Amino acid sequence: MTSLDQLTNLFHMTDQVWSRHANPWSVWTRYGALPLLIGAIWSRVWWGWFALLPTLLVILWIWLNPRMFPKPKTTRQWASKAVIGERIWLNQKQVPIPRHHRPVIAVTNTVNAIGFGICLWGLWSLHPYLTLMGLSWVILGKTWFLDRMVWLCDEMSDRCPQYQEWLY
Repeated sequence: MTSLDQLTNLFHMTDQVWSRHANPWSVWTRYGALPLLIGAIWSRVWWGWFALLPTLLVILWIWLNPRMFPKPKTTRQWASKAVIGERIWLNQKQVPIPRHHRPVIAVTNTVNAIGFGICLWGLWSLHPYLTLMGLSWVILGKTWFLDRMVWLCDEMSDRCPQYQEWLY
């Protein structure tokens, strides 16, 4: 089992959860979760161990978020297609994705990973510029990744009947 499979299992993303996560409100409110998490972790400077409470609350929100919103009326908008594309990407063992997407996805994930590392170092050392720079890279990498997932969704929905059903 890959680390990606383990992460998917941790979030317990069922078909129903995926369909709710395709709601644009779920996608856009998740964007705010990382800055909130960083603020909660940074609050250890003022609150000490009590900073665990807001940190755990944000982590709970990240887990609850895909379950909180209703299934969208349509999945034909950018945010919904990004979620569907992510689902297609995760399903690539069963239905291979076109090769031309792989290098770009690898680059977006690399940008995200580098940003995450910089952000963690900034949080550890309490260096605000490193933290914000890392956060910027994570958001850039994630947004670029999601944009590629929209492209993947558009391309793959015509090739697989199951994926076509996810678009309505």
